[in-house]
Formats: sequence, structure tokens, C-alpha cells
Amino acid sequence: MATLLILQKIFKTGIVSEPAPEADLALRTREEALHADILKVFGQAVAIRHVDAGSCNGCELEIHALNGPHYNIDGMGVKFVASPRHADMLLVTGPVSRNMEVALRRAYDATPEPKWVVAMGDCGCTGGMFGESYASCGKVSNVIPVDVEVPGCPPTPIALLQGILAAVSKVRKNTGS
Repeated sequence: MATLLILQKIFKTGIVSEPAPEADLALRTREEALHADILKVFGQAVAIRHVDAGSCNGCELEIHALNGPHYNIDGMGVKFVASPRHADMLLVTGPVSRNMEVALRRAYDATPEPKWVVAMGDCGCTGGMFGESYASCGKVSNVIPVDVEVPGCPPTPIALLQGILAAVSKVRKNTGS
């Protein structure tokens, strides 16, 4: 059934190619402020552990774009790490498959306090077209607590950056910095 929904979406959408995004001057001016906020709150770069809990990899393509030179997220003090033990934040994509439920909980438990979770994409926020079934737990918040949701199928790199900024701002508000 899900395969049929995916194929219908593919045929409905068709082939999509888009021009390269224009330089966003507002983003560039916010870059320094974001970096200062990150250093003020964390005293270092924000370390993110990405967990693919069963996605179609559309969100991962946007994460890769965010890591590229156009958005330069690394220059803002945001880096991706290989272990949840070194992370401040979990970035979870996809509806949580039953096979990934335990692994996601373990990654969450291994992440030191204080920790924040960002659910990315429609599947991570709502379960998407897969919902809950024998093979899927649905949205990320059905398995672990979520602090920020970034909807979209897939969300743009800018939307993801805004979600990370929202999580950092939430941290700042909660720490009173």
C-alpha cells in the first residue's frame, strides 16, 4: 500500500529540477549572531548526531546540502558527529521503523544531558504517508521526546537551519543566557 502511495506521489510530482538558490543576505548576517549564540550557550560548536530511523533519504540529501559550501553550517559552529555520546542534539529523519525503534532509544539514552531532539521531515513529524503500522512506529515523538519539528517533504536546508536555530534558541531561553 505504501509503495502505491509513493509511486502515485512520484507520478503526480514528475521530474523536478530547480535552479541553484540565490544568496540569502539575511542568512549571512544571521550567521555571525547564530555562531555567537552557539558559543555563548554551549561554549563550543553544537554537535549533532543524525539518526536515519527509516527515511527515504530525501531529508538526507537536504542535510548534505546544508553541509555544503553554500550554506556552510560548519562555519556557524554546527558539526555532525559519529557517536551520540559526543552529541548535543539528535537530528532524526524518517518514520521510525520497528527495526530502528530500539536503536533510536539507545542513541537517545547515550546522548549526554542536556540533549535536544529535532524531528526532520513530514515522516519524522507526523509519520508521513507511512503512519503507524506493523512495520512503523510513526512519528519520532512516539518513541523519544522531540523538542523541535521541521516539517516538509523534504524540508529545505534553510528550514532545517531554522529548526536547528530554534533548538539553540530554546536552549538559550531555558538556560537564561
